[in-house]
Amino acid sequence: MTKSDHVALTLSSASIAGITGGGVGVGDECNLSRKSLRRSWNQLPRCQRNLIIMGITAFCVTLLLFLPGDQLISMKDVHLKPGAAPFHMRRENTLQNPHHHPNLSPEKHGNDLPAEISAAVASPMTEDRFIKQEPSNDKAAGNVAYPEGNSAENVVKLPETAVAGNENINGPIDIVNNVEQPIDRESSLPIEEQSDMRAELEEAIRHPFNLAGESIDLHLQKMQTQLAKAQHFHGATNERQTAVVAAFKHSWAGYKKYAWGHDNLKPVSQTSHEWFGLGLSIVDSLDTMYIMGLEDEFNEARDWVKDSLRFHTSRDVNLFEVTIRVLGGLLSAYHLSGDQMFLVKASELGNRLLPSFLTPSGIPYSDVNLGESSAHSPKWSPDSSTSEVTTIQLEFRDLSRSTNVPIYESVVNKVNEKIHALDKTHGLVPIFINANTGTFRNYATISLGARGDSYYEYLLKQWIQTGRKDNDNLILDYMQAIDGVLTQLMRRTPRENWVYIGELINGHDFKPKMDHLTCYLPGTLLLGHQNGMPDSHLLLARDMMDTCYQTYIKQPTQLAAEISYFALNEKDENDIYVKPNDAHNLLRPEFIESLYYFYALTGNRTYQDMGWTIFQAFEKHSKVAAGYTSLGNVKNTLNTRMRDLMESFWMSETLKYFYLLFSDNRKEIDLEKWVFNSEGHPLPVYQQ
Repeated sequence: MTKSDHVALTLSSASIAGITGGGVGVGDECNLSRKSLRRSWNQLPRCQRNLIIMGITAFCVTLLLFLPGDQLISMKDVHLKPGAAPFHMRRENTLQNPHHHPNLSPEKHGNDLPAEISAAVASPMTEDRFIKQEPSNDKAAGNVAYPEGNSAENVVKLPETAVAGNENINGPIDIVNNVEQPIDRESSLPIEEQSDMRAELEEAIRHPFNLAGESIDLHLQKMQTQLAKAQHFHGATNERQTAVVAAFKHSWAGYKKYAWGHDNLKPVSQTSHEWFGLGLSIVDSLDTMYIMGLEDEFNEARDWVKDSLRFHTSRDVNLFEVTIRVLGGLLSAYHLSGDQMFLVKASELGNRLLPSFLTPSGIPYSDVNLGESSAHSPKWSPDSSTSEVTTIQLEFRDLSRSTNVPIYESVVNKVNEKIHALDKTHGLVPIFINANTGTFRNYATISLGARGDSYYEYLLKQWIQTGRKDNDNLILDYMQAIDGVLTQLMRRTPRENWVYIGELINGHDFKPKMDHLTCYLPGTLLLGHQNGMPDSHLLLARDMMDTCYQTYIKQPTQLAAEISYFALNEKDENDIYVKPNDAHNLLRPEFIESLYYFYALTGNRTYQDMGWTIFQAFEKHSKVAAGYTSLGNVKNTLNTRMRDLMESFWMSETLKYFYLLFSDNRKEIDLEKWVFNSEGHPLPVYQQ
């Protein structure tokens, strides 16, 4: 619609005469015209008048709908306190709400804190926890954790950024003005570059033993000066670390005796369990053994990888699981040991995983056949889990940076761009996405537990991995997501005020259910706060830490259940309770991971004591003759119902995080230089 600064009038001859001094005066003519119009209107039939009114109304509504959104929405500035963020976003940047939509895995900086915050973190389990809020009687906000600040502008202060109001509960967050807009990277490229990218992808798939058109060995030989150098670790230095090493050696001995070369150990029946046929427990444990200083065990595992790990078998595997466990394990072993053999294996595996990205949308298929170079959606659904397609970026990017071959980073960056551009609910994402259409499933659950958890984790960790760039969509999406957690998912129990993160069933119905998987969140939030996120993230991290610890110590075994439920009102008998079908424990690492981050970033040894209590519970209830077993019932010490499975993440994550938690040197892995993937494998931080 063209803007006009003048109005055109058609005058009658009588009017012209009036203007020149003859006939009726101007004022009289206007009065006559108004009377004539009113008389004509009144003479029209009622139905015609109604039709005219409806037409004018429809025109006005259409005009409003097609006006640009920034002309209809007034933005309100929200600024971060000075020094609270490491980057400086321009004050005029804004955030706007445009329109909106169990993992397969049984799992999945050295700066000091401000004095007042450090003091609060230093006493994690006190009676007067950092924020203690009496539950409101208001039905809508009665269980909200921080009722006085339950809005984006009061709870989360974005760095030098303005935030639109949250009137639309289903509105996503988009970035406007000076922040880079989401784009479809491939479609925005010239046709020739799109073709080159596709050709490069197909070439890598056809020749999995090659890099950049030559053999992997020859390519890496030309990069000798750029290859990783071996890191040095000193082994256990105290009794608690020594106990963890003993637990690892006991687990490894059982696996070696009864399940060598297979994916997992069944320690009760003393047999093996196969999943992908990739020796998951061996590859997953490489960096744990290296960090613990177990040279003999590391070398025998290294020899198996070199001589026996093969990827050409015709068998479907899960892209996400193989990426975080096998690709991540190989890359971490390479970076820690400096052994080029691990990078050779990782490069071949990366090529064999690439068929997953040959989809109409660029969102990868969940299942890939490594031998046949084919991929497809899961057999049980046309959709992939959102966490699966967004928890492969750390590993693929590291493979590109380690080999100087860009295709791996290119395909996962495209996934990032696609996800960023999708409509979200206050930064929160549904747990299912379709690889063909590239869209979220309508009315899918929103959760920080199974199928959703590591999407949020990898937003922050990718940003850290790539050098903490200003105005990066990764960190902006992360801040919006945590804003959504604070305003949409967080509640307190009515009596004891435990903070928990619930779920939105069908995208909008709140359910007071929290997976143990969600207990990764306290550590991730603290890591984010250490890198400049607002203090509200720290408060939530501390409250969540307390709650997750309660899910352990409230059980007779002092081991947490797979799923915990929380009271919505005082009619519920207990503030935290476990249903019989959810009472199993799978040796999961998430809470131990958070304890490690709290110790490593604060130096508070109280977190070590909390971890020691849990470690002793594993020793008492899960240890068997051939290893450690998952349990079926944490609610009864006399009937724990052993499930007879030792997942590879027990040695890869749980025991590794225990070992680092109990270290005398909280920077044994320096979190300014390393970032842990979702399977506990440390990968280097890049400066650009």
